[in-house]
Amino acid sequence: MRNVSKVINGKRVIIKKPELLAPAGNLEKLKVAIQYGADAVFVGGKEFSLRSGASNFTLDDIKEAVTFADQYGAAVHVTCNIILHQDNLDGIEEYLRALDQAGVRAIIVADPYIMSIAKKLNLKLEVHVSTQLSTLNTKAIKFYQNLKMDRVVLGREVCYDDLKTILDKTDVDIEYFIHGAMCIHYSGRCMLSNYFSRRDANRGGCSQSCRWYYDLYQGNQKINQDGVIPFSMSSKDMALINHIPELIELGVDSFKIEGRMKSLHYIATIVSTYRKLIDDYCNDPDNFELTEKYYREIQKAANRSLCTGFFDDQAGNDKQLYNQRDEHPTQEFCARVISYDQVNQIATIEQRNYFKIGDQIEFFSPYHENVVVPVTKIINADNEEVEVANHPMEILQIPVSVELQKDDMGRKVI
Repeated sequence: MRNVSKVINGKRVIIKKPELLAPAGNLEKLKVAIQYGADAVFVGGKEFSLRSGASNFTLDDIKEAVTFADQYGAAVHVTCNIILHQDNLDGIEEYLRALDQAGVRAIIVADPYIMSIAKKLNLKLEVHVSTQLSTLNTKAIKFYQNLKMDRVVLGREVCYDDLKTILDKTDVDIEYFIHGAMCIHYSGRCMLSNYFSRRDANRGGCSQSCRWYYDLYQGNQKINQDGVIPFSMSSKDMALINHIPELIELGVDSFKIEGRMKSLHYIATIVSTYRKLIDDYCNDPDNFELTEKYYREIQKAANRSLCTGFFDDQAGNDKQLYNQRDEHPTQEFCARVISYDQVNQIATIEQRNYFKIGDQIEFFSPYHENVVVPVTKIINADNEEVEVANHPMEILQIPVSVELQKDDMGRKVI
C-alpha cells in the first residue's frame, strides 16, 4: 500500500493528493477546466492525436495553453496517441521538440516508435503510456517501466481489486479513469468504425459505430420487432464519484476525466464536483461524509445514464444502454458571468441558452457554493427590458442579490 497519509498533531491528513486531470477540446474549455479545479489538462494537437472531431490545438494554441496553465500551477498534457502508419512518420521529431520547448508537461503515447524517439531526444517532458494499449497488469507495467515510461494510463477494464494489486506492486505513476464515456470495445481498440465508414478509430476518426442502431438477424430472418427502437450496443457512462475516497486511499497518482468533445458546461460541472470532493475528503478523511450532493451535482451535466464501469469487476447487462437512450441533463446551461456590480447587485452575463422572466437560474462556481436566483428582470445591450433571452452569446444584465464571480456559470433550473 502506498503511503498516502500521516498523523499531524493527532489528526490524520492526506499527504498524497491525486492529480485531477481534465479534458480540453479547445482553449476555452481548457481555461474553464483549470479555473474550475483541474490540476492538469490533456489536449490533442493537430498532428498525431486521436479525436479528430475535437477542435485540436495548433502549436500556438498549445503555447497559449501552457502560459495560462502556469498562472494556476497547472500542467498541459498533449495526446500523441495515434497508431502510426508509414505515412505518419514524417515530422514526429520536430513536433515533439516543439511541444517540449512550449513547456508541455507530458505526452500521451500509444505507438512504441513515439515512445522510443521521445526518450532518445532527451526531452524534459514526460512520456505517458496511453490507455489505447490496454495495460491491465503488473507485468505489462514493468515492461513499460523498463522502457523508462513515466506514467501508465490503465485500461478502463481494470477493476478495484486489480488496481489495488497494481499499486501495491509497482512504483510507476498510475493514471486511472474516474469519469466519462466507456468504449464498447477493449480499451477503445475498435475496428467497427473503419469497417462501416472508413473512419479509423485508431487514427482519430471514430464514427461511434457502437452507438448506431442495428437490426438483428438470425440467418436471413430479422429477429427484432418492427416498430421498436433497433438494437444498440452502447455503454452507460462511467462515474466513480462514490468511490473517490477508496481510490485516494489506494494512492492513485492521477484521476482522469474523459470528454474532449464535451460541452463547456459539462467540463465545468464535472471538474468542479470532483475537485470539491477530493479536497473535502483530503482535508479531513476520518470525519468525511460521502453524501448524495456530489452525485446529484454530476447528474446535472450527465449525457447518458451512469454506472461504475468495470470497478466492481465485470460489467454486466445493467451497465449497457442497448436501446434505452437517456441523454438529457437535468439542468440547462444558460449563462456565463462576465462581471458583477456589487453596489447595484447586477450581474452582466453572456447568454448561452434560452431563458425568460420567471425562470430560476442556479449559478455554480469554483469559488462559492451553488446559489439559485429568480429571473425578475432582463436588460439587453440597448438598456431595454426584455421578457426573454433568446439570442445566443448576447450580453445581458440581470439582478442578483448574491455576489457572483467572473466566469461563474448559470444553469436554468428545470
